[in-house]
Amino acid sequence: MIRRLGVIVLAAGLAAASPAEFTGPARVVDGDTFSIGAERVRLWGVDAPEGRQVCQNAKGQGYACGDVARDQLVGLIGGRIVRCEIRDRDPYGRAVSRCQAGATDLGGAMVRAGWAVDYAQFSRGAYASTEAEARRARRGLWAGRFETPSTWRADERQARPAPAAPPQAGCVIKGNINAKGRRIFHVPGQEDYAATRIDTARGERWFCSAAEAQAAGWSAAKR
Repeated sequence: MIRRLGVIVLAAGLAAASPAEFTGPARVVDGDTFSIGAERVRLWGVDAPEGRQVCQNAKGQGYACGDVARDQLVGLIGGRIVRCEIRDRDPYGRAVSRCQAGATDLGGAMVRAGWAVDYAQFSRGAYASTEAEARRARRGLWAGRFETPSTWRADERQARPAPAAPPQAGCVIKGNINAKGRRIFHVPGQEDYAATRIDTARGERWFCSAAEAQAAGWSAAKR
């Protein structure tokens, strides 16, 4: 009886230690981030260009590589159900996960297509050979010139001015204009709220309510 109880306890312990999995349709935010229901997901082991990031193509012309990477991930998922295995949680509370759509490893497919890089700091080189293949073939980002997403983020943090205070108490909604000229507003508690800086010289502004922002022609941020 004691031996059998020990086997049961061991089996329960193994089940508890196994990675949590979840599935569902995905709503893509950018090249390595999406949501499944209420769960925000960050692809494990890869890093894709940020939404505002600009890269250079083979002719030296600038283009919105973050948007292209996002569209690539949308295409890879292709409306299929996505299955994710949680590896960790990041400081934003996102589920850092290895995910598949059908038999496609989404992180690996993004690196293979050249629209994400191996995030060696966390992947320990899991996608290094795939990245080398994409680089040799000059796919995606590798066809031109680009900063790695982590370097771009670091440069953005250093260049970012001190946050401006809202002109009126309580008017804390941030009206931001992105790289494509879209007018988007962020409310406190959203993922990108703290990182968003208001530059009134560019036409950005503060709002006192979401209704005011929408009436002025601004759309709510997705994250």
